[in-house]
Amino acid sequence: MEQMSRPSLWLRLANPAAFNTLARWLLGPLVVLTIAAFGYGLYLAFAASPADYQQGETVRIMYIHVPAAWLSLFVYAGMAVSALGTLVFRHPMADVAQKAAAPIGAGFTLICLVTGSIWGKPMWGTWWEWDARLTSVLILFLLYLGIIALWRAIEEPARAARAVAILTLVGVVNLPIIKFSVDWWYTLHQPASVFRMGGPTIHPTMLAPLFVMALGYLALYLVLLIVRMKTELLERRIERLQILAADGERP
Repeated sequence: MEQMSRPSLWLRLANPAAFNTLARWLLGPLVVLTIAAFGYGLYLAFAASPADYQQGETVRIMYIHVPAAWLSLFVYAGMAVSALGTLVFRHPMADVAQKAAAPIGAGFTLICLVTGSIWGKPMWGTWWEWDARLTSVLILFLLYLGIIALWRAIEEPARAARAVAILTLVGVVNLPIIKFSVDWWYTLHQPASVFRMGGPTIHPTMLAPLFVMALGYLALYLVLLIVRMKTELLERRIERLQILAADGERP
């Protein structure tokens, strides 16, 4: 008789206990990575990186703004994958991940919008302009808020997970609009200068702290995601135990 193959990581993580075990192994190193990346990234951004010849010291907002923008898109793309896991593969942890990620993604998007306004005022002479990039990022923020509100509006978890998954997948159409808005329409934003054909156009002294800060943002996201997923699993376990206790008390 052939020995049964071990289940894939995808299937093993369907068990909340397996996820909690993995989370315990990952959380500590990720916290250390977050602190180290932010510390080194901020040092490079404010002490080692030069001021821009046009924007002056204002360019340093880039090291906070741009990684937040990247993570706002990255988190939503991950939520879309989780939505497919809920609707197509019925993975029991997919809706947990999606519910945990939504407030974090909203936070990164809010940082992107606020720092963008602070950066835009001295550069463009206005706090806000209804151009394609700014408007599409604002729509992304509203999508995050809508997803959070939908989770809270539907009490039955399975129904809420399906509804949120559908809304999330519908909102995916906004991601390429955000990415390519500077190419498709006239906007105040400059064209892509990092992820582009032909390589980055930013000087390495500015590119290095940008990537280090992006690593810090990513590590912070993973830390918050794991903590929120563990909390969500604990809340669901407590709710199930309360229901069982209530049923046991009925005559």
